[in-house]
Amino acid sequence: MAQRSRPAGGRWATAGRVAVVFGFICLIAFPQGACADASSGSKTPPALAAPAAAAVETTAQAAPTAPLRFDGAKAWDHLRRQVAFGPRPAGTPALLKTRQYILDQLKAAHIKTQEQPFMAETPAGRVAMVNVIGTIPGRRPERIVLASHYDTKRAPQFTFVGANDGASSTAALLELGRVLAGSQPTFTIELLFLDGEEAVNWTWAGTDNTYGSRHYVAAAQTSGALTGLKALLLLDMIGDRDLTIRRDSNSTPWLVDAIWSAAARIGHAGTFSNELTTIEDDHVPFLKAGVAAVDVIDLDNPTWHTAQDDLAHVSEASLQIVGDVILAALPAIEQRLATAR
Repeated sequence: MAQRSRPAGGRWATAGRVAVVFGFICLIAFPQGACADASSGSKTPPALAAPAAAAVETTAQAAPTAPLRFDGAKAWDHLRRQVAFGPRPAGTPALLKTRQYILDQLKAAHIKTQEQPFMAETPAGRVAMVNVIGTIPGRRPERIVLASHYDTKRAPQFTFVGANDGASSTAALLELGRVLAGSQPTFTIELLFLDGEEAVNWTWAGTDNTYGSRHYVAAAQTSGALTGLKALLLLDMIGDRDLTIRRDSNSTPWLVDAIWSAAARIGHAGTFSNELTTIEDDHVPFLKAGVAAVDVIDLDNPTWHTAQDDLAHVSEASLQIVGDVILAALPAIEQRLATAR
């Protein structure tokens, strides 16, 4: 869900090249055919093979790394499947089905998973909630967390399936996990699916919200794991057909700059607006704990917390834009963190 804060008045509803090089060396150094065909799998005598092998190794090392590709169609399928479960408030059977779907998708991508259950004290009494954590090991143990809430708003007065508010960011996070799983990132990537972001009562007030993020931060402080958490990138409500994501003034400025610069570089400056807004969301408990955090959210759409937050009002193209931007921004974020003292 998330809320916008206003200065006054409360809250309301953002192998070919290697073969060529090998053959070229062989033609020059051994014109009578002492070298084997690079594609045959046969070997030359060890004394003759060394120079060519060294050249091949050098060429292979110089080859560029293939870019990571976010697949909006896969993300769209994740979104659609969540919506098919129906309304998914914390503590409901539908959210249990959603959580199992998330776990299944992470395991299919060979991502280590962990569930973090807890009891939340809410205005409606104690509610069982569960955060889901997926871990992609990096060359360094310090973590960059990519997060989304996966619950939907309790709306007894109408059917609320949260295609945008809950399903869109969770769908993007699952696809980002698939893409990043085999990438060997510099920093360990943690995928965090948060329960209980939505208020139990209709109005966002006090501590009746952000249950999962507050529990995660408190548990990490107690265990000492928070010291290894270097940045949080929160996604929320990113599937709107008319997508405009504004800079959140609560978010850590350098993280905002890294993401908005990446958006401009790959042609999405029109979607990532420089207009400021102020958002209360799952990133706030991390900010209060001293963690650099950013909220990527579009809170300005007429379907927010209405029955119209459905498949007809979300877009695969919006998921693609946000996925591409996050992947484009991650190298700069890693570089900043790697050089920080």
